[in-house]
Amino acid sequence: MGAPMARNLLKAGHSLVVFDVVQRNVDALNAAGAAGASTAEQAAAQGDLVITMLPSSPHVKAVYLGKDGVLSGVRRGISLIDSSTIDPHTAREVAGIAADGGNPMADAPVSGGTGGAEAGTLTFMVGAPPDLFERIKPVLAHMGKNVVHCGAPGTGQVAKICNNMLLGISMIGVAEAMNLGTHLGIDPKVLAGIINTSSGRCWSSDTYNPYPGVMENVPAARGYSGGFGTDLMLKDLGLATDAARQVRQPVVMGAVAQQLYQLWSGQGAGGQDFSSIINLVKKST
Repeated sequence: MGAPMARNLLKAGHSLVVFDVVQRNVDALNAAGAAGASTAEQAAAQGDLVITMLPSSPHVKAVYLGKDGVLSGVRRGISLIDSSTIDPHTAREVAGIAADGGNPMADAPVSGGTGGAEAGTLTFMVGAPPDLFERIKPVLAHMGKNVVHCGAPGTGQVAKICNNMLLGISMIGVAEAMNLGTHLGIDPKVLAGIINTSSGRCWSSDTYNPYPGVMENVPAARGYSGGFGTDLMLKDLGLATDAARQVRQPVVMGAVAQQLYQLWSGQGAGGQDFSSIINLVKKST
């Protein structure tokens, strides 16, 4: 996600200093016009704005708070944006530490996948004080078409985990419906067309249908390669169920979805797109 986001910033005329633990990712952006850094600290020290995109909460803590991290190098007063999908508690904790050091920080997770990152059409869900949101919005607009202020720090993560919990649930529902319909004798394209013009319509059906042969240019059309991995969906569902536990709220369908994705990941499908869950549905029939 971070690489295409960076390329869109370069296209918009921004100068970038980039760091990644995978050197070939840095080299690719060097070739596109970015400068490279050997640590997060070094990259942050040279920036007028810091943006991070990381896999999980422990990575965010390490990159911001650890040795050679962002907060070790960044100048006082520089704004920070973390676009990782993590738990709201960690987002608020790191933002508080950054603010105490004089660096306002926003959580700005995204929706839209790698395709949206490449096309610059991401949705940013931003948790930040209003003045910080207004300062960073023009930069985020170079990477996304929807930049939404969700509220105080941490609320961007709240919006993201709720959205992705619903996405995981809806994908399983579409997979079950498509599987049932084809086993009952209807052509999958006909069924998808009916669903997409009827009350069952949702993004998992009309934009990202999991049944092979129904849509082009989706992971189901290329053996479920690329896209948003099963293990990433499993991570996000875990964030949602953990957050629900903290506030004592039931997420029954979210918990079931988490278990199904955990089962599918355990069968070796963790690297496949999350829409491949339809193959678990097929196996169970």
